[in-house]
Amino acid sequence: MPLIQINQNLLTSYNRELACKNIPAKEQQYYVKWLRYYLDFCNKYKFNLADAGSIPPFIEKLHLKRQSTFQKQQAQKAIKIYFGLIAREQQKKKTYQNPNADKKNRNKIGETLKPYQGMVQGHRTVYSAQPEKRSATTPLKPDVKPDAVSDVGTGQSWQAEFKKLSDEINVRHYSPKTLKSYRLWAQKLQAFTRSKSPSLLDVNDVKSFLTYLAVEKKASAASQNQAFNALLFFFRHVLGKEFGKIDGVVRAKRRPYIPVVLSKQEVNDVISVMRPPCDLVVNMLYGCGLRLSECLKLRINNFNFDAGILTVHDGKGKKDRTVPIPKVLVDELKLQMDKVYQLFQNDLSNGYHGAFMFDRIEKKYKNAAKEFIWQWFFPAKRLTEVADTKEIRRYHFHESHVQKAIKKAVNKAKLTKRATAHTFRHSFASHLLQANYDIRTIQALLGHSDVRTTMIYTQTVPSRTLKEARSPLDIP
Repeated sequence: MPLIQINQNLLTSYNRELACKNIPAKEQQYYVKWLRYYLDFCNKYKFNLADAGSIPPFIEKLHLKRQSTFQKQQAQKAIKIYFGLIAREQQKKKTYQNPNADKKNRNKIGETLKPYQGMVQGHRTVYSAQPEKRSATTPLKPDVKPDAVSDVGTGQSWQAEFKKLSDEINVRHYSPKTLKSYRLWAQKLQAFTRSKSPSLLDVNDVKSFLTYLAVEKKASAASQNQAFNALLFFFRHVLGKEFGKIDGVVRAKRRPYIPVVLSKQEVNDVISVMRPPCDLVVNMLYGCGLRLSECLKLRINNFNFDAGILTVHDGKGKKDRTVPIPKVLVDELKLQMDKVYQLFQNDLSNGYHGAFMFDRIEKKYKNAAKEFIWQWFFPAKRLTEVADTKEIRRYHFHESHVQKAIKKAVNKAKLTKRATAHTFRHSFASHLLQANYDIRTIQALLGHSDVRTTMIYTQTVPSRTLKEARSPLDIP
């Protein structure tokens, strides 16, 4: 969706204001850009264009978009100039309508120039937002606003709550993706409630937000459930509150999902047009039923070629499991291991500090990062310098490279199905089911905690012709 256009009169006045503020001509376009982003943000999240409560979530949005400290400071200054402009215009209008207005009111223009007292420090945004003061120059709240969301205590900082959310996620050893998802939903709730003070949040705010997702945003059932779980965690473990019963919330019905499955020929067609190491990655996705993240996080010590077993650590839900190593891939896997060893030796000779280690493994095994068995099986092409310690380390191959390679290969193979990395895991399960493998065996290989999740693959296998009922005593 394109950004909204700034009204020409406002744009002219704003450019004039920038010139009066001695903003260099070459920088003025960036100030206009930030104003446009801010107006678009307010339009999208239903904020009043002159409501100070909209600024903390806007700056937080820039932080989530990984804008630099300089960019956030520039955006903050651009909005401050805008607030000063509209405050002065409103005061002029009031004075024109009431020429005998008290001079003391005119001297209070400066108060409206400070609706937001935030500062950007380093990579963090530090707020000292204050409750909005109702005055002659303070605009009314927008007409389009959920009734259940109160204006009381809006414009507050949620920085402490986001920090605690991160701590609560990390102490439970949840994945970074879980933190990113939960933080995103909490940030959306913050924007929806106009940065309402976290201490004032209650179940009605959540009800209104979930209803807004379902009715206004047409969010899918999966997104609604994800939002519910994220906010349940946020309330329970960050705010120390309980949801209680949430009744009367409109929810989208979950539609039955049938995964896309490729035939064996289609799998071979895709892999045949891929280059190393992506072709081997996809072979592992299909041959072992791995998730993409599980495959790329494999280390040398996960492979037991003598027993023909691959151990998958820290799968979904931090569960471990074992799967058989495909015999047809053994030679190719050993060749990849040799390449990793050569790369490892070259790294050591160049001052290598080891592979990145997670979950305190390095504290438990101090020299693990520089041992061959702990190297990534699919290492990244480039070394990474750790900013704090200046150490040179290597990460694993990034998911985006595989995803792009799969998309390109699917198009090159001229498939008419929408195939992603996860499609090969679906195909693994479906083809085993076609080969009459027990559903419980497939459940264990996939690492599903509930067999009902695995049962979805029964819908991908053509039903067999029904036979006449017979007693097992009569079956030869």
